[in-house]
Amino acid sequence: MDELEVREARSEPAVDALYPVVSELRDLEREEYHDLYAAMREEGYHLFGGYVDDEPVAAAGVRVGTNFYLGRHAYVYDLVVTETERSKGHGSALLSFVNEWASERDCEAVELESGLWREEAHRFYEANGYEKYCFSFVYDLA
Repeated sequence: MDELEVREARSEPAVDALYPVVSELRDLEREEYHDLYAAMREEGYHLFGGYVDDEPVAAAGVRVGTNFYLGRHAYVYDLVVTETERSKGHGSALLSFVNEWASERDCEAVELESGLWREEAHRFYEANGYEKYCFSFVYDLA
């Protein structure tokens, strides 16, 4: 396996280069992706790219927050590896990076959600030390 290099997307070209990767997880037009990223960045969102030979193959979107039940924690909003690069260890490497990044920011936990239908993803998270501990609910206001 080629080593995954992880770095934060800090410029518009770097964010744009991750659009094809993120679009494998989120059904977004490029303009909507950039608009949402700008708003999320204002709220503390960090977008990390995973690169092999300087080509983006993975992405993770994370924000640090605090609540009553987890204390200071990192929340992973997005985690994706391109379909052609899955099962090569890149997802585990990226998740490990996120865990270390959160630890360096004095977080007590890393939390994420995964759709009920994504059983393969659930096995991946559990194999990487995550545990199922609750259900999430959404009420659509649109």
